Amino acid sequence: MINPFLDTFGEATRTAMGFFWKSGWAFVFGYVISAMIQAFVPKARLTRFMGSADFRSVALATVFGAASSSCSFAALAAARSLILKGAHFVAAVAFMFASTNLVVELGILILIFLGWQFLAAEIAGGVVLIAISSLIIRATYPEHWLARAREKVEAETEDEDADFDWRKRIASLDGWARVGANFAHDWQMVWKEILIGFTIAGFVATLVPPAAWEAIFLTEAGAALPGWLVALENAMVAPFVAAATFIGSMGNIPLATVLNANGVLFAGIMGFIYSDLMVPPLVAVNAKYYGWRTALYIAGVMYVSIVATALILTGAFTLLGITPESGKAVSDVVRFQMDYTFWLNLAAIVLTGAMLWLLRRHRRTHGTHHHKMEGDGPLKRAAAKLAIGTLAAGAAAWALS
Repeated sequence: MINPFLDTFGEATRTAMGFFWKSGWAFVFGYVISAMIQAFVPKARLTRFMGSADFRSVALATVFGAASSSCSFAALAAARSLILKGAHFVAAVAFMFASTNLVVELGILILIFLGWQFLAAEIAGGVVLIAISSLIIRATYPEHWLARAREKVEAETEDEDADFDWRKRIASLDGWARVGANFAHDWQMVWKEILIGFTIAGFVATLVPPAAWEAIFLTEAGAALPGWLVALENAMVAPFVAAATFIGSMGNIPLATVLNANGVLFAGIMGFIYSDLMVPPLVAVNAKYYGWRTALYIAGVMYVSIVATALILTGAFTLLGITPESGKAVSDVVRFQMDYTFWLNLAAIVLTGAMLWLLRRHRRTHGTHHHKMEGDGPLKRAAAKLAIGTLAAGAAAWALS
């Protein structure tokens, strides 16, 4: 019984490490680009025009979100900061969706693991998602709830530039030192989620039998049902599957790859990807900021918007004839081999070294600032330690099997 166990444990670890191997360079390059956008885009100029629920406010919030960090917890904190500065609630929700669905690093990861059709869907669907949620909030806007929620929001102490000349900053070494600091701060926010998400994905891909996904997403029984009904079921169930993982931000893309490999429909996969803001820890953070009534209202708006967007994407991609086929084996995605991934990972190591050098320069000039990390509680820290221990033990099992 030992050898089969070691084989399975080792295979799960190999798959998890394969996810890291395949995407390591994408995280580094993506977060460097994100850090540059954060350092060189004067966001304060955008926040002045977000005080209403009109098209301009929502569009600017979308741009602002796409230029921010992809960390889900950071997205919620930044949205609260926007509300404090006078942004309309509709604009704040648009920012949340954009900062978790339209950022560069997420797009690179989706392209690697799922392909260009899913990347196109993520970008187009992100815009549709923001439009639908904005319309829903404007139609159902409980003003007295949200007025109380605004009163509940505490003063922000986040160090944020009021304004600056981006041309001068981009030409200065101090400006690039800010890039290194932003890069390190983003990694500080997301590394636990990435570690936990990728580890879970590796073990889920190996240990959860296809029959379980068939039962949840009707991949086999759906052959006897109308296609639109199965797509609706997939879109409606996917957010609950995402919530059950407790993983937000970038950590759910490998799990979306597992769903894709097990025949889950396009609507279900997109619904899963869009649901990173609906996981219980993030709903709890919103409850801390605005109260439970408003937090559950936000979650409800997100759920309806996600399901509608997934179905709209399915219809549009079907009409265009570009709906991606499910069934790409996870083992093919995470294979270790001497290809472009090796050289890009090597370049990423060099780039990381440069970012760390810039971080040291920034700390010499500005000192060390410790940021409070929302959602970084004892449970997440324990889960991260467990993931590290599991991967270490799994690597030993892999070597012995």
